[in-house]
Amino acid sequence: MQTHIPLAERMRPATIDDYIGQRHLVGPEGVFSRFVESGNVPSFILWGPPGVGKTTLARIVAGALQRPFYTLSAINSGVKEVREVIDNAKKQRFFNSAPPFLFIDEIHRFNKSQQDSLLGAVEQGVVTLIGATTENPSFEVISPLLSRCQVYVLKPLDESELDILLQRALTTDSELRERKITVHETEALFTFSGGDARKLLNILDIVVGAAKDEVTIDDRSVTEALQQNIALYDKNGEMHYDVISAFIKSVRGSDPNAAVYYLARMLAGGEDPKFIARRLVILAAEDIGLANPNCLLIANACFDTVHKIGMPEARIPLAETTIYLASSPKSNSAYMAIDRALSLVSSDSNNRPVPLHIRNAPTRMMKEMGYGKDYKYAHDFGDNFVEQEFMPAGLEGKQFYRPGDNPQEHTIADRLQKLWKGKY
Repeated sequence: MQTHIPLAERMRPATIDDYIGQRHLVGPEGVFSRFVESGNVPSFILWGPPGVGKTTLARIVAGALQRPFYTLSAINSGVKEVREVIDNAKKQRFFNSAPPFLFIDEIHRFNKSQQDSLLGAVEQGVVTLIGATTENPSFEVISPLLSRCQVYVLKPLDESELDILLQRALTTDSELRERKITVHETEALFTFSGGDARKLLNILDIVVGAAKDEVTIDDRSVTEALQQNIALYDKNGEMHYDVISAFIKSVRGSDPNAAVYYLARMLAGGEDPKFIARRLVILAAEDIGLANPNCLLIANACFDTVHKIGMPEARIPLAETTIYLASSPKSNSAYMAIDRALSLVSSDSNNRPVPLHIRNAPTRMMKEMGYGKDYKYAHDFGDNFVEQEFMPAGLEGKQFYRPGDNPQEHTIADRLQKLWKGKY
């Protein structure tokens, strides 16, 4: 007998031992295992892509500690609903009992006044806040609230974890056990899932539902079932992450027509225009960079404009910026340079001292010790340049920035070659 409860809901784990993925958080030494053992849980925010278990993890912690668990969705809750929950929490709190949990899904969609309404309750310990977000909290959560919360990053499930989830569903779910299901291939299943546990279970639900008798899971059956049930597959709006990915790759790939198409898909689907504007700022820095530094200025202007005017007018500066960035020359040289430098710094066991001649010398004793001695002030020389060593000992000539193959950086490369005479 079918229950009509989605497979993803039927398979929702109730304990940490049943939870799949996020071993860095729920493993034996993970912080959430310690939460359950100690009962000492600070307010925290779970940041990660859809379907990786943010809501489930919050419920597991609350259930293990047997505390009241209030939930709000940022999509349909306002300041009034927040205050009502806080008032209820105050009324149900007795003496020194641990505070109840307040779980806010998609907390990034709360505006400033809604987030402000949480501050007092979090500060006073009336509730322990658990926020879930798919967006970077440092952009979307106000600083006073963010400073009172720990942020934990959840990762997409890898193929081995998806396979564990698949096998568990096939062997433990009461409805699937009644069907004769044979797994021949999992590549398409795992690829379409994209590290999303809920998406994998939804796809499995679709494939099983499409078969009348015996069920064969292979790449063909998965692909055909999804093509025939695309509306069901996207019923929770999860595919918009694929559209966002296509938008980013179209801009990076210098296709303004595809980029505008995916921009329209996102806007028509209700995507937050501020999110799109922020992605354009990142694209301008990461993928265009020094090939056309004006792109970052334009993307920042777009970001400010979108915040000021909102939709529907925001579609115009978003389109203008998208077309300009997609049509621009591309370079990731700055992105690669900082990553090379960070990689060296993180792996370099030498605490390399800054050369004495470029150290600051604010006191007499420092000057006597040689700080700043023999430093050459570049503006005292022709072309505002004089050759001197800036790298710590052992890193002389180390190159992090490698100019890209575009007209703007050809000019940069020529100038660096002229100044440093091949040193870099």
